[in-house]
Amino acid sequence: MNYNAKQNRYENMKYNRCGSSGLMLPAMSLGLWHNFGDVDSYENSKEMVTTAFDLGITHFDLANNYGPPAGSAEKTFGRILKKELASYRDEMIISSKAGYEMWLGPYGNFGSRKSMMASLDQSLERTGLDYFDIFYSHRPDPDTPIEETMGALADIVKRGKALYVGISNYNAEETKEAVKVLKDLGVNPLIHQPSYSMFDRWIEDGLQDVLKDEGLGSIAYSPLAQGMLTSKYLKGIPKDSRADKENTFLEKSDITKEKLSQIQNLQDLAVSRNQSLAQMALAWVLRKDKVTSVIIGASKKEQIIENVKALENLEFSEKELEDINQILKR
Repeated sequence: MNYNAKQNRYENMKYNRCGSSGLMLPAMSLGLWHNFGDVDSYENSKEMVTTAFDLGITHFDLANNYGPPAGSAEKTFGRILKKELASYRDEMIISSKAGYEMWLGPYGNFGSRKSMMASLDQSLERTGLDYFDIFYSHRPDPDTPIEETMGALADIVKRGKALYVGISNYNAEETKEAVKVLKDLGVNPLIHQPSYSMFDRWIEDGLQDVLKDEGLGSIAYSPLAQGMLTSKYLKGIPKDSRADKENTFLEKSDITKEKLSQIQNLQDLAVSRNQSLAQMALAWVLRKDKVTSVIIGASKKEQIIENVKALENLEFSEKELEDINQILKR
């Protein structure tokens, strides 16, 4: 059965201007970091992507190494795009990145021109795209001149292989330097993708000010702190959760007694707002329009539906914000 997108898909999604650019991004974007690899169900992956699109999520965030195995998330998305969403390509923002280890040898990692260009071409082939809407340097490279990495990004735009470029995981000073190099090359960077959540607030220490001054948007990943900012772990570590699996970014040792106390107190506050903890955590990241978009991950479509409901209440009173700060200090 052919997929037909819902006619009312744009009615309830919030769209924010990305920095000083002309591009609008949905307040929530779908990330394909987990659950879209070859090891996952294609039908489930397809349902999540089409459900997101039906909810007005127009931005789909990839990277060369997403899977597992690395590269397979791009292949899965390319298959979904070709079979279900090809006629909607001009309504979508599709991004990918290069910078983390992708293939063996000295050229499959970090930010050399060789690595960036080869990775881009491979990602385009896997997705079946002619261009990405946004292409990122996934992380700074301490051993490659920033002029080389940013020069590769600038050429990617000039060659029509990406409409916009961005950076991810760069600190405030690295961001200033990267922006200057790109602007000197005649390319205005669009966006920065940092981690950001109630439990991970590093971007408040200078980076957000740089982004505002330079006219860049921002899109936050891991807004739920790998699932800790949900009710999932309040009664123990569920089987097959991220904390229960090996080789994930969340370890059982991260779920401490102190952290659980914070989560329970945040949960109580969320209930008083008529939200789930996850919904409140997403709304908090988007508060006061300091972040353009937040990347949500999912393992089933129902999670996407529930997360998008966070947009129904993005306002926080000053007391609620202070209560959250006090909880996080305990």
